Amino acid sequence: MSKNSIHMQTKRNINLPFSISQNFLTSSKTIQRLLRLTSINKNDFVIEIGCGKGHITRELIKICNDVNAFEIDFILYEKLKNKFGNTENLNLKHMDFLKADLPKHEPYKIFSNIPFSITSDIIRKLTTAKNPPQEIWLIMEKGAAKRFTGSPRDTPASIIIKPFFETKIEYYFQRQDFHPMPSVDIVLLHFTRKIQPDIPVSQQKSFAYFIEKCLHYGINSFLTKTQVSTALKLAKLPHIEKSGLMSYVQWLCLFRCYCKFNKI
Repeated sequence: MSKNSIHMQTKRNINLPFSISQNFLTSSKTIQRLLRLTSINKNDFVIEIGCGKGHITRELIKICNDVNAFEIDFILYEKLKNKFGNTENLNLKHMDFLKADLPKHEPYKIFSNIPFSITSDIIRKLTTAKNPPQEIWLIMEKGAAKRFTGSPRDTPASIIIKPFFETKIEYYFQRQDFHPMPSVDIVLLHFTRKIQPDIPVSQQKSFAYFIEKCLHYGINSFLTKTQVSTALKLAKLPHIEKSGLMSYVQWLCLFRCYCKFNKI
């Protein structure tokens, strides 16, 4: 299989201050509408990534007993401290979320309007954590969300996530909902952790390795043509298209076959 059979878009990492690179959602009515779409309630421990000017933070602390809010921009952080003071159910942290420790045992949820420049890094950190969130709601570019949901076709990013999370776009924004107004369409993407993952969590790294290497070297560097054909036939799945495109269930089937023969 050619590494070009599934395409993953990448962007240059532009080192801008997050206060410049982030588009702020300021309408309390819109934020309240979004939160009503979620399962977040007073019993939840919620983490907010990149709280910016605190518009989402203000609504989260109204409905949650415990909110951890991260802001890397020092100027914004100082304004947030002055704005929220000693709010009992808010733990405001001035630090890079990508370097922060996630809860080791406690269940938690994520709700954030994230800096778009580090979308992939944030999702990778959350979905590969030893104790991943129960649910994640992230405001992000529509194009990025479609890659993570595998729409209209699966991507490496969606395939690696799917054994452990269900993904769904929950809300489509108007560009004028944000300040400054973005040049791309924005959505709210929802991740729900599967109670019973499609493969054991212990195989998560092996699965990612299998996908990445197959895309680079081809599936037949891991399995013979007979093994591929037999595995798909026994699972009542179609053969791989001539184009090399494969669905998530085909990838899952062949990974299980690979594990069987390699005793993973």
